[in-house]
Amino acid sequence: MSRLVVLRLGHRSTRDKRVTTHCGLVGRAFGADSMYYFGDKDETVENSIKKVVENWGGDFKVEWKQDPLQFINKWKREGGVCVHCTMYGVNINKMQGELRRMLSKKDIAIIIGASKVPLDIYKASDYNIAVGNQPHSEIAALAIVLDRIFKGKELVATFKDAKIKIIPKKEGKEVSRIEE
Repeated sequence: MSRLVVLRLGHRSTRDKRVTTHCGLVGRAFGADSMYYFGDKDETVENSIKKVVENWGGDFKVEWKQDPLQFINKWKREGGVCVHCTMYGVNINKMQGELRRMLSKKDIAIIIGASKVPLDIYKASDYNIAVGNQPHSEIAALAIVLDRIFKGKELVATFKDAKIKIIPKKEGKEVSRIEE
């Protein structure tokens, strides 16, 4: 299978720590391999996500990059596809099958914005897709797009090298700590 990465645009360290961290957490939990974020470099975000990976397992990576358009153009030159989540795009219901087929052959970068996304990103993207045509959260859009691509299989995924694991229960909470 090809790689699937999240590109988080426009991170503002004074305002977006939780949202960008949650984009990484959703990306990891819902099947992405890594997240690249653009805007302000923020080690708090990076360390939060790295700590989750260390405790909950997997090999999800997070990395700051300076120029999103340069990254997108390089990604495409190397054969990858860029999918921009926007409320102005084609509805995910019409695109989910194509995205699944594409992932079997090509690397996919899912682009999610923060502040206003520049027109250049819309133009550089291979696909502009929408979860709905109303204002909504980039976190919700990312979760829904990943769920549609992986058809719910990500919801029961296990992560290698986990130190903590949830034991599913009808009532109450049970957490298992895995000894090394």
